[in-house]
Amino acid sequence: MDITYEIIRSWNDTDGNVNSMQDIMNWIEERKKNLHVNIEKVDFSYNGFWYYDENTGYIRNENNSFFQLAGYQEIENDRIIGEQPLIIQNEIGYLGIICKMIDGELNFLMQAKIEPGNVNVIQLSPTIQATKSNFTRQHGGQSPDYLNYFINSSRTRILADQIQSEQASRFYKKRNRNIIILAEEEVPVLDSHRWMTLGQIKECMKMDNLVNMDTRTVISCLPFDLTDTSLAEAGKLFKDEALFRSIFSEPDKDEERRIFNVLNDRKMFRRDKSRLLPLRSLKGWKMTDKEIVCRTPYDFKVIYCRIEIEGREVNYWEQPLFEACGISVIGTFSCVIGGVRKYLVRVSEEMGCFDTAELGPLVQLGPTADRKSMTELEKLFMDKLEKADKNSKEADVILSEEGGRFYHEENRNVLLEIDEKELPALPADHFFVDLATLSDMIRFNNCVNIQLRNLISLITIK
Repeated sequence: MDITYEIIRSWNDTDGNVNSMQDIMNWIEERKKNLHVNIEKVDFSYNGFWYYDENTGYIRNENNSFFQLAGYQEIENDRIIGEQPLIIQNEIGYLGIICKMIDGELNFLMQAKIEPGNVNVIQLSPTIQATKSNFTRQHGGQSPDYLNYFINSSRTRILADQIQSEQASRFYKKRNRNIIILAEEEVPVLDSHRWMTLGQIKECMKMDNLVNMDTRTVISCLPFDLTDTSLAEAGKLFKDEALFRSIFSEPDKDEERRIFNVLNDRKMFRRDKSRLLPLRSLKGWKMTDKEIVCRTPYDFKVIYCRIEIEGREVNYWEQPLFEACGISVIGTFSCVIGGVRKYLVRVSEEMGCFDTAELGPLVQLGPTADRKSMTELEKLFMDKLEKADKNSKEADVILSEEGGRFYHEENRNVLLEIDEKELPALPADHFFVDLATLSDMIRFNNCVNIQLRNLISLITIK
């Protein structure tokens, strides 16, 4: 079996052969209606189960599990150039999807998962989405469903297995294991899960806040290695020939080497310093019983919530969450160059980045972004987006960030068509790259950031 060809066939099927789109939407609505969920913002005492540790200056829980909140500063020439709280979660969790050939078509087992920070309660999630604290049962609750399939993944056919970074603007060097396995045996389907084709998942990604961030990052790791015998048949399924060539051309190794050269220079010669420090030492932030908030406009604040969710490993708990202060814009330009569709990417640095810098999209603009501080290319993107019609947008959708740590954080994700002639000369750290090359680079851990991986996951073939 040529698994890449089966992935393409599944990608092309937006109707589904196990569950129809209507079945899936009805299932999600039924889950919303019947599961008890109550998320309430509450005061934070700083000395309860979650408390301010006077020894470290971090907020942690009594079990010293899941995560901590610390202060973080970047310093250049003895001057603080940036500071904020960051989440420290020194463990690698599972973001895993089981897929299986069912009646001749590849299906993916997706979960209708409730996270406390979800803007719309339920979102489509991977088969399993579990921190190490979850699956080692630090919360004292049950083990996550389907865990054994991933603990014993070496016994299955592994389609993708990578350690990938999380949002470095919120997490400190956080990573998760993105893994996709192909099951041969029968897989029991719980009420919380349903089989879907890749095409159905992609259709759901066109709907605001329906598919969560974890599904999107895992889907971006799918391999595309077609044999010559399947290439012609797969090409018939693509509406955009330039996109087909983008995915199935050979990776541009010369361009990869140029990108790695810039990335490695950035890592090697970066001059500023960073440090973790007590939260109360953050000069521009204040801690109250309601929130931890910046004294000047900022993209987020920290709140505290009491959470009740029926059907979770634990039904009731409390925790801090990062609350967004508006909607961010994440996007890049798509351009056909030499008959191949390419995407504009750049070397990007964020406070909590695991290895200083990664490859990211052109635009990562938070809700408090100031136009005066934008680059020429960022301004061009925002100007084009303001005037763009439907035909010039490959994707334009509001999608949520990870609801387990972030409260109602939404991003506008945009892939915008542009003619190469409209672009100014690219800076040395910007590159137009085809999907074959990006896919090749995603196979390297901590190389392509989560914002760019999420954008890649939105691409459709019809």
